[in-house]
Amino acid sequence: MKSKIIKFIKQKGILFGLLSFLIPVVIMALAYYKVDVLPIEGHRSILASDAYSQYSMFFGGFNNLIRNGESLLFNWYASLGLNNVAFMSYYLNSLFTPLALLFENIHMDYFMYYLTLLKFGCLGLGFWVYASQTFKINRWQHLILAISYALMSFAVAYSEITMWFDGLMYLPLVILGVNRLMDQKKPVVLFVFYFLLFISNFYIAFMIGVFSFLYFLARFATGPSIYKRSVLLYLGTSFAAGGASMPIIIPTVLDITSNGESLTEITRLFTKTAAPLSIFIKNMVGVYDSTKYDTVPFIYAGTLALVFCIFFFLTKKITKRMKLAYGSVLGFIFISFNIEALDLLWQGLHAPNMFLFRYSFTFSFMVLMLAGYGWEKYSKEDFSKIMRVIVTLFAIFLGVKIYTNFNEDNYKYFYISSLLWSTGSLFSLLGLFWLKQKEKLPKISSLLMVGVVVVELWANTTGLVVGILHDWTYPNYIGVTNVYNDIETLVDYTKEETPDSFYRMENLTPITMNDSFLFGYSGVSMFSSIRNRHSSQYLDQLGFRSKGTNLNVLYANNTLLMDSLLGIKYNLSKEEDSLKFGYRAIQTSGDYTLYENEYVLPLGILTDDWIYQEGAVDNQTKLINHLAGQDENESMFAFTEAEVIDSKNIDFDSQIVEGNNVEIVTYARTNPEEPMEITYEVEVPAKQQAYLTIYQAQTDGVTGAPIMKAEVNGTTHSWMFGRVGQYISLGYHEEAQTVQVKLTFTYTKAGDEEKSVIILKPDAALMDTEKFVSTLEKIQEKGVDIEVNGRHASASVDLKEDQVLMTTIPYDKGWRAYVDGEEVEIPTFKDAFLTIPLAAGKYTVELVYFPYGMRLGLWIAGGSVLLFLAIIFWLRKKHREEPQWMSNVSAEPAGECTQKLNRLDEQSTSGEIQEAPKESTVAETSEPNERLDGAEGKTKQKQESLVTTFSFSQKEEDPFSFDFDTTRIKKSEDPPKD
Repeated sequence: MKSKIIKFIKQKGILFGLLSFLIPVVIMALAYYKVDVLPIEGHRSILASDAYSQYSMFFGGFNNLIRNGESLLFNWYASLGLNNVAFMSYYLNSLFTPLALLFENIHMDYFMYYLTLLKFGCLGLGFWVYASQTFKINRWQHLILAISYALMSFAVAYSEITMWFDGLMYLPLVILGVNRLMDQKKPVVLFVFYFLLFISNFYIAFMIGVFSFLYFLARFATGPSIYKRSVLLYLGTSFAAGGASMPIIIPTVLDITSNGESLTEITRLFTKTAAPLSIFIKNMVGVYDSTKYDTVPFIYAGTLALVFCIFFFLTKKITKRMKLAYGSVLGFIFISFNIEALDLLWQGLHAPNMFLFRYSFTFSFMVLMLAGYGWEKYSKEDFSKIMRVIVTLFAIFLGVKIYTNFNEDNYKYFYISSLLWSTGSLFSLLGLFWLKQKEKLPKISSLLMVGVVVVELWANTTGLVVGILHDWTYPNYIGVTNVYNDIETLVDYTKEETPDSFYRMENLTPITMNDSFLFGYSGVSMFSSIRNRHSSQYLDQLGFRSKGTNLNVLYANNTLLMDSLLGIKYNLSKEEDSLKFGYRAIQTSGDYTLYENEYVLPLGILTDDWIYQEGAVDNQTKLINHLAGQDENESMFAFTEAEVIDSKNIDFDSQIVEGNNVEIVTYARTNPEEPMEITYEVEVPAKQQAYLTIYQAQTDGVTGAPIMKAEVNGTTHSWMFGRVGQYISLGYHEEAQTVQVKLTFTYTKAGDEEKSVIILKPDAALMDTEKFVSTLEKIQEKGVDIEVNGRHASASVDLKEDQVLMTTIPYDKGWRAYVDGEEVEIPTFKDAFLTIPLAAGKYTVELVYFPYGMRLGLWIAGGSVLLFLAIIFWLRKKHREEPQWMSNVSAEPAGECTQKLNRLDEQSTSGEIQEAPKESTVAETSEPNERLDGAEGKTKQKQESLVTTFSFSQKEEDPFSFDFDTTRIKKSEDPPKD
């Protein structure tokens, strides 16, 4: 048994498959170790960039959903609530996501480390499967191509975005599926991996879908007469796989479009960072510019792959048709890097926010694929050609470096070390090719080549990981681990205290904007590409900051009015004073204190249909007053001056805006290296909740805003200025007193030395707490307790008159409302919150969520699966009915038919076949081992009966064809080529 297992492993090359998985894992682990990234307390975590604030939090949220037995269709942890199908389709639909359940949420950094290494290994394994089934080269060469794919620069530079890796893993298997479909009429592999691709991440799947279609067209162009019968099969399989994924895709697309996502306007011909030299620079070892803004594509796939990709186009052993077909795809991708419209087309006509050219991995894949085909044709007599390629590349690299030395401002990222590493790799490979050509060290030359490639990939990977460290930083995860148990203890306490009622809570000293996912509570703050933009836009009107495309909605620096309206029952804080009226400390754990809000409203409130009028209740004061039945313009706030009593490192400037008498103040630094400090003083009357209002007059965009720290009576909070609300709490005061608040503005980004803080002149807002309490009591009388259970919410109401039940559940087309079991219409209220008009009477109201479009998707999926089963049945039936000799021809290995056509075409174009007769006949023979010489004279078959006729023709539209008239031809018994 043991010998049989060993024999099986050797025959299938499983050892090489294992190495294709392990080598990328080891290289990545070593690169991370270089920058002190380890899954050990006290070291850096792997959570660079969005991996910290998004992915680790979202995996923790997935754990909470599963462990708490909650619905996977609607997510209450996502701000006020969100379509979880669309959310997971972008972030969490990986086959690897359930592995998060093996880790506690406190150790999501460890899980992300192991998940990242696992996915790098799977990239290598996936490409190895493709290469071993595609290229007729030895197993060491398959291994080299596989590890080069796994560690291509795109994968390493974008390693923070682990959700894209599933698509990269499926890409070579999709292309393998295309090959099997075209050559063998076997569509199962393509169907399976298209389906997995589409459901894993719709975004990266779109790019791979575009690329695989271009690949199919290119491969079809290499032999139209052979592949014309595969067109319908390819289209049918693609549509069937796409249809099977519709329960995920349709709800996601409808969610995105209904939430106001718009296409990016094309404003220029060339991309902002169009740079023809980048194709040379980014093919060198260890070149990292940035993954933020104004960057060029990451296309490096290894020096050896680049050499053989160029050889593919130079060798005469490959036909012009094949070069033109595949070269067109490669060229189209490169042109897309430089043309704005094409660049946006690849990315769904929506400009990315950082991490540019997200489709550039397709360029690397093409380089590796063409390298594989080029390597097939390489033999000892091609050494001189390879030598010329290597020397020419060195000359180009050297010339580019010399040129960029005179343009250092534009190429600061191009270090001499990259040129040295690339030069070392080129000439090491040249030496190995020379050894092979001289047939020296034949037993270890392949191993030496693997070694050279591994060292080069390690150098490139380490260089990029160091680049990420400087660009984003790999943070120490003590920010979570040091406080996780404290926060979890207090969150669990709230669940024990209020087990049967819905409530929301927020952290005044948060770890990230997505804390609610990790700790399993419903809040307001969220940072996500999938979001309910309409509810976020209305929240922005109500005083929460959610600007631009509403990627963020942040809880900090709003008023007590919104705490009450949204049902914020609890606040967490590291500070001893919440600075909020009506909040009292009820529990502590470690550094954190839990505060309970005495004045909180339920999830539902009864009101009238005035809220539907255009322009009604468009800010928090109007909304609260209307719900209380008061004059909408009645205010609980009075305003007073905030006096500047001290400042440091600040130059002041102010101007009055004509027409509206608004004063704009500019704070500039006298010393750009130091932070700005300014202290305000406010006179606060008795029984008032006071706020300092700071409103940004000029935005800093997504990045570049300073950190703002506010110190009030020993309580300190910090925020990114301009990313939070405008009301900095100065606390509640029973007796009149003078309050001071010190603001510190610190710029942390290089290049921000000249930036200034430009704001409306600050003042103080004073809220009358007695009026606040009386207003809240009026609203509480109209409150409706709504019981929430997963994707269901229900309430009982008894109305004396027609009213509208307004909730703070975000409006989504997936909600259905039932009154006493009868479905009723849900009119839109600002497209933000769910509201239900009700006639007078006593009712049970039920809300049920099912993602909009999912039912249609399920029907389409069912039909698509049946379609694909019908395709399989038809193919099998056809296979049984066709003659044995035809079955044998159609079952040739992937690419064999194309290769035969290409060889014939090559002979024709090179003059080896000067003129071919339209028809020739091979004389009848009874020799049992007669050779049948077709285009190459390599088809060997033993004859069991006579060949009566054999003819072929050479035509432009049909370059190679057979006409057989025979009773039976037995399959060749020659051993397969290794």
